[in-house]
Amino acid sequence: MARASHGFAFGVLFVLAGWGAAAWLSRAATRTSPAAATAPPAATAGAAGGAGAGGAAGAPAAGDAAAAGEDAGRRPLWRLYERVLKRARYVDLTHTITPSIPVWPGFGRSTFGPALDPKTGRPYTYSKDGFEATRYSLATDQLGTQLDPPAHWNPDYPAIDELPPTFAVRPLAVISIVDQVARDPGYHLAVDDVLAWERRHGRIPEGTVVFVRSDWSKEWPRPDLATRRRFPGVSLAALQFLHLQRKILMHGHEPLDTDTTPNLEGEAWLLRNGYTQAEGVANLDQVPEAGALVAIGYPKLGGGTGGYARYIAICPPEWKYGVAVGEVPEAPLARQQRPLHWDAKLGMRVR
Repeated sequence: MARASHGFAFGVLFVLAGWGAAAWLSRAATRTSPAAATAPPAATAGAAGGAGAGGAAGAPAAGDAAAAGEDAGRRPLWRLYERVLKRARYVDLTHTITPSIPVWPGFGRSTFGPALDPKTGRPYTYSKDGFEATRYSLATDQLGTQLDPPAHWNPDYPAIDELPPTFAVRPLAVISIVDQVARDPGYHLAVDDVLAWERRHGRIPEGTVVFVRSDWSKEWPRPDLATRRRFPGVSLAALQFLHLQRKILMHGHEPLDTDTTPNLEGEAWLLRNGYTQAEGVANLDQVPEAGALVAIGYPKLGGGTGGYARYIAICPPEWKYGVAVGEVPEAPLARQQRPLHWDAKLGMRVR
């Protein structure tokens, strides 16, 4: 594991240890001895006063420490954010959805258009209405960077709106097969590749998200990407090893399919057995192989058999890619140099 990743992990562990210490201090500060509990108020006050100037000065300090410990014990996640996540670097692993991005020919093309006032049939405009809105006619929920729920292939398992909220943040491992793909564009991740990663970084933790880097997405958004018969994939053996032996949450890959077998055996095994997967992931060359986290977001479409997803890698503070909190305007956001306007040729708003 790279030194930056070690430091990031150490920072998380330090905060976690701090939680336990803060909680212990809070309990100790609020715990009362049997004698003190039964002493009359006057006697207790007299004892405090008998301590002299030193006792009077020490009481507020002890109270402040107890309050600080209690406060930290109540809000440990805020401390984690301030000490670690606020300093982390964030990398977007998501393609932008447009009408022209690559998609399986069987789904057809999506279109964007201005949202229309149903009373007049005219689009809302900034000049007339003070706002604009967009109407999306999406040919499929299998579009761009996505999260496949098992209901995509098996109606007995959860749809996209039925996935648990625990998917939100997970450890992220990135396994590169870039060198293998350079020699064979149709190479598929093998169990040996996973074991080689573990020799460098240690055993993959249970519940991890494993993304497979192939650099296939470097050519995005060329339309012919979706029609190529040879592309990097993930073997069924590797998928079964990761799920059954390492107990990962899910894997993800850059292409729009899991493998190139005639019956998509890897994707079929995953989704028919209740597993999920990420497809169309991008920018994996900007993420450390070990030591990062991934935040997972997607729309909660009722009965959805697919989901447009947003994956954000949360990398160590020393990492060379990404952006940290405070480095870009957030509230308010930055005013752009050019206003959005409708481009009829592209069929979408652009700057």
